[in-house]
Amino acid sequence: MKVHNYLNTEAVEDAPGVLHRVVIGADDGAPTFIMRVFEVKSGSSTPFHSHSWEHEVFVLSGKGIVKGREKERLLGEGTVVFVAPNEDHCFINTGSGPLRFICVIPLSRTPIE
Repeated sequence: MKVHNYLNTEAVEDAPGVLHRVVIGADDGAPTFIMRVFEVKSGSSTPFHSHSWEHEVFVLSGKGIVKGREKERLLGEGTVVFVAPNEDHCFINTGSGPLRFICVIPLSRTPIE
């Protein structure tokens, strides 16, 4: 069992104003999933992209938008998001403070995207 504060995990900058931490992954013996915590600074966003795997998101704090090819949806504390494989998406911080969310992806995929 691993128990720790996510802030004790090294943060990696994915894009300007976007940090992520791999808080549970292969190095911890997780056989199936990677859990990451993202922090998007006010006015910043993740890159608009897609990939062949799904991910699930749980918004911890902040305000924002998840943008897809067809539409945008508002995000706030407690919002959950399912991003299907090959679905274009990005997360945009529209609030004054950080947008923080947990993102879970399959272990067999790249942990950064």
